[in-house]
Amino acid sequence: MDKLKIVGGNQLDGELTISGAKNAALPILAGSLLSSEVINLQNVPQLNDVATMLTLLQSLGVKVIFDERMNLQLDSSDISSYCAPYDLVKTMRASILVLGPLLARFGQAKVSLPGGCAIGARPVNFHIQGLEAMGAKITVKNGYINASAEKLSGANINFSRVSVTGTQNIMMAAVLARGETVIKNAAKEPEVIDLANFLNSMGAKIIDAGSDKIVIEGVETLKESKYEILPDRIEAGTYLVATAITGGKIRLKQVVPEHLTAVISKLEEAGAIIDVGDNWIDLDMRSKRPSSVNLETTPYPGFPTDMQAQFCALNSVASGSAIIKETIFENRFQHINELHRMGADIEIQGNNALIKGKKILTAAPVMATDLRASAGLIIAALAAQGETVIDRIYHIDRGYERIEEKLHQLGADISRESG
Repeated sequence: MDKLKIVGGNQLDGELTISGAKNAALPILAGSLLSSEVINLQNVPQLNDVATMLTLLQSLGVKVIFDERMNLQLDSSDISSYCAPYDLVKTMRASILVLGPLLARFGQAKVSLPGGCAIGARPVNFHIQGLEAMGAKITVKNGYINASAEKLSGANINFSRVSVTGTQNIMMAAVLARGETVIKNAAKEPEVIDLANFLNSMGAKIIDAGSDKIVIEGVETLKESKYEILPDRIEAGTYLVATAITGGKIRLKQVVPEHLTAVISKLEEAGAIIDVGDNWIDLDMRSKRPSSVNLETTPYPGFPTDMQAQFCALNSVASGSAIIKETIFENRFQHINELHRMGADIEIQGNNALIKGKKILTAAPVMATDLRASAGLIIAALAAQGETVIDRIYHIDRGYERIEEKLHQLGADISRESG
């Protein structure tokens, strides 16, 4: 099993190009099932989760081709299976996103209940209830969701709480349904908008994606498309925090600054000097120790839960004390036990983390527990004295493209070792 070794203390400095967004790529890959024509995708990140989704699509009969520029071509004209098996779905919750497209286009789907990061309950009931409202017959048996429908019909669907994948799955099912579907209390994330833009490029009729009320008018068929996936705002935020904690300076390229408004605001509160352009962000934290920042995770456009672990690490070495409140997932403080091993002063009270900043963290062997926890531990290790060894880094490969290469490019003392 691979490990990362990081010797802390180096200031990060330089430029980085941000990769395509994992959380946009996965639903867009699933959405390719909705058309029998060829789909061409650009800026697809090279990640384990993307590889898993492509393997799943191939198991259904999709032809997958990467060209010499690593653009992706998908041909779903000859689907031979409607089953997403447990062996593939167990490692990635986003696999549930094939449910809506398969059901909408083929009238049937069998999808294993998903796995993924153990960060808390992410029930599939929103997906099931929404599809049932559109006329699907669904049973859950032996760990599988079994769904069928002669033809889905438009419906008014009001989520009791915001669900990103729930919004995406229903949106994809609705584009081929009969009549109009309205999703209320819809997720507003940029990745939801990117999926809607992709589907519209295929001929779908979706309006107001990015608001809390999305309207979809069903069409008969979807056509071919050439589409570029948006940049990854969480990857961008992670490198900004990594630079801030090391007292460095960075320019991020191929990024959408407005997608990071909440993160940028908190970094400025911590003392960073930040400048933005149309597609770049500059951060300068040289000769500064960060100040502690209070924050609360909320659905977009609020502070993202996927950046909580990174700011736990930043607050661990900041001046002052801070409270981080996690409102999205009830089990997303697992990284804190590992930060304790590095000397962090953090107390968990319910869904609050009370953090007293210390000038110095010390290296220790630690273990990654989920994707974003991995990023938080890497950030802490960059600032710690000595050599930190991070185990179980397969989590990080699910969501960060060549992270050790990019950090090394910025001056970090980091290496990957096979265990």
